[in-house]
Amino acid sequence: MKLSVIIVNYNVKYYLEQCLESLLRALEGIEAEVFVVDNHSSDGSIAYLRPRFPAVRFIASAHNLGFAGGNNIAIRQSQGEYILLLNPDTVVGEDVIRASLDFMDSHPKAGGHGVEMLSDSGSRALESRRGLPSPMVSFYKMVGLCKHFPQSRRFAHYYMGGLSWEVAGQIEVVSGAYCFLRKSALDQIGLLDEDFFMYGEDVDLSYRLLKGGYENWYLPVHILHYKGESTQKSSFRYVHVFYDAMLIFFRKHYGGMNALWRLPIKGAIYLKAFASLMRTTAHAVRKKLGFRTAKSRTYPRYIFVGSEEMTLACQQLAADNALTAEYRIAEVDDLMKIHDEILQQIGRQSKPYCVAYDTSRFRYQDILNAFARQPNGNVHIGFYHPKDNRVITMTEIIGG
Repeated sequence: MKLSVIIVNYNVKYYLEQCLESLLRALEGIEAEVFVVDNHSSDGSIAYLRPRFPAVRFIASAHNLGFAGGNNIAIRQSQGEYILLLNPDTVVGEDVIRASLDFMDSHPKAGGHGVEMLSDSGSRALESRRGLPSPMVSFYKMVGLCKHFPQSRRFAHYYMGGLSWEVAGQIEVVSGAYCFLRKSALDQIGLLDEDFFMYGEDVDLSYRLLKGGYENWYLPVHILHYKGESTQKSSFRYVHVFYDAMLIFFRKHYGGMNALWRLPIKGAIYLKAFASLMRTTAHAVRKKLGFRTAKSRTYPRYIFVGSEEMTLACQQLAADNALTAEYRIAEVDDLMKIHDEILQQIGRQSKPYCVAYDTSRFRYQDILNAFARQPNGNVHIGFYHPKDNRVITMTEIIGG
């Protein structure tokens, strides 16, 4: 077995369905197995997905074991030479898995690698390449030097500032959203640390790979990561779990350092957590009182792109769901041209647009490349799935 893909799911069945559809396209011609570990979802994920993907092995956990615990269950049962840990809120281009395999086969010192993750507007996610959060690196990020000097190899080391996006390069931390690992390396350094429930386990694993003598890499191939559809980042639970993970990592790897360094860093973590908690509290109170921002009242204008049959179906979908929409008929080879025309039409308008492409006509890879070529913060990626008459975006799931 060449590859084992492991996805841990929690209450995101439609995003996971889209992820699996893109993944299976990318796995064509590759000897692979796919595991989905469901962390006790309440949305009927297993019952919905199991008959739709008979080749996928579903493991229904009776408890929510967290990201590390869920992945470890499947890793122990896996047979692949390589392991891919993949988030359910991702879309994988058709060429990505093959590029990952070719890279690992030709770089025997590589313990793991990540890829260029895109936001739903096509912009690069800084989390695609990260450095270890050492005390000084963490300090530079917390005080804003990382943000103000994004190209600095020193101040922006947290996001590997100065490293080219266009070519493969060595990094320190591989994101858990797409974490391609050598199984023999895991056998040597151990599995994910289950003391981390949902955040920080990828940082810890990456650090242990480096300590074990392996290299971590970044590859310039695209996936979409909705970045947190399975978690509510404005919730109290998120703040608690995220900053608790930071403290676990700090105690584990820097607990023996001088107190003059340790105490200020721990204090900064607690201060940052408190500030985040105050923001989430204010947001929750405003929402409870019925206050709405201008942004919350702005809904996107949809542009559906695909076959004539698809546009007819989407016209009905838009009418049934009170969507403001327009339509473009396009052949497979016209994707880049049509996308450029749409961007030119939208120009610098401030209102949001969602361009939804027919996934039965266009490759996921080509859709992602089109958005990545000219990112626009007001133009968002949408995928129309004709089989279910459903459109999926970062913020909406319509139809089906």
